[in-house]
Amino acid sequence: MKVLDFHGVKGEDSLRLDFKGGFDSRVALERALEHFLQALEKFADGWMPDVINGKRRRKYSRTSFWKALEERRDGNSTALGLYRTEWPALDMSLWLWLPPRPCELDIAINVKPLSFFKEEGRCLQFVEMVRHWASHYPVAHASAHGLADDQLSGAPRFGRDMQTSIRDGFDKIYEVFWLNVFGPKLVDAVGRERMLSTPAWRVEELPNGSVLMVIRPTAADFASEEAREAQARAHIHLRPDLDYATVLRTLRERSATLAPVQPRFHPDVAPLLSRVVDGVAIHERQRKIAGFNTYQPPEPTEWHPADAALPPDVDDPESAREHYGDLAEHLVALMHTKVPSVFEATPESLTEVDYQFWHEEFPRVFERRNIDAHAVPAIGAYLGEVLVRHLGGQWIPRRKLEEAQVLVGRRVWLPFVRAHHYMRSCQSLLDCSLTQLYRVAERHRS
Repeated sequence: MKVLDFHGVKGEDSLRLDFKGGFDSRVALERALEHFLQALEKFADGWMPDVINGKRRRKYSRTSFWKALEERRDGNSTALGLYRTEWPALDMSLWLWLPPRPCELDIAINVKPLSFFKEEGRCLQFVEMVRHWASHYPVAHASAHGLADDQLSGAPRFGRDMQTSIRDGFDKIYEVFWLNVFGPKLVDAVGRERMLSTPAWRVEELPNGSVLMVIRPTAADFASEEAREAQARAHIHLRPDLDYATVLRTLRERSATLAPVQPRFHPDVAPLLSRVVDGVAIHERQRKIAGFNTYQPPEPTEWHPADAALPPDVDDPESAREHYGDLAEHLVALMHTKVPSVFEATPESLTEVDYQFWHEEFPRVFERRNIDAHAVPAIGAYLGEVLVRHLGGQWIPRRKLEEAQVLVGRRVWLPFVRAHHYMRSCQSLLDCSLTQLYRVAERHRS
């Protein structure tokens, strides 16, 4: 059963809910989770999961829900994933902590795209779902917000080290999100009267002493000026020690950081930079695009005019060419699991290889001697083979790999030298990409 690849939908923000609530260990699990299932099935307007993943994927039903929890149970915990086969994309998880530990359910929901929640009615349904959960599963704090802005806010650490963050949790009002549930301890710390008088679209005291707070009717327009002003007013009301102008300025800066930037990448490396941008966190995407819009890769230096080519100096040129093919196969063996297109040895596969090396930070992670001894020869041979197959190039074999050339038009290219420069550092993967050299060679082949 194929589900939508949530993380494969690039460039789209999502609505993120984090909810950790307790439940009564004296109640049978089926009864304890009835409120969770009822609210999900009633209020998940347009984004209801239709696939459950335990040890295998099944169509959503109450029966498959309980089956998945049972088969994933490991001592005092169990978990499952919930997904969709149709747009919008969903990445949802439920973790349960069971006796002898204190009973807790940990719900994480991501619905993509965030623009799905631009309608007030749909957002109201989402709020009602969280309200129902928070009324039956007491929380210390829960929130829902656009994922990119959530990440820019510093959540969940808010500038603290990991140990402190884990120990203290959301122990004071670090941020006010689109939707918030403040547990009794937080409410008492702020003051119940002050909490309930917060200037927000909806503020409601729940039966268990928690307070549900929603800043605006809709989630998708969080970055608008009106939304930011409302967010700042609520925040400084709950934190009188903060300054409104300072809080609003910070929120506006976050909105500016997330404002869409049109890619205008250098054409020789545009395919690679597009892949790199797709691989960064959503809150960093626009800044990365803006940076790459001004990036100019250095012109390749790994070439000579054809009339300056070194002649072959090997006894058996055909055997040497076969050796280059064998070396290229080493790269295929290294990369084929993560980069299936490497089998095809195409210009597009060069970009996929470039991206994978960058993603793995290969020059930083692996030992230099192994890179020079194994990776560089394989990369150089693979690059040369692509030049031969797709640009009509011809190998000019040499005893020293760094002197081996590929004749394309009026230039001879030095693929092993390029591979050496390429593997110097992570930045070199961009500055000396295989993608760029191929593009330049293609322009000069006639």
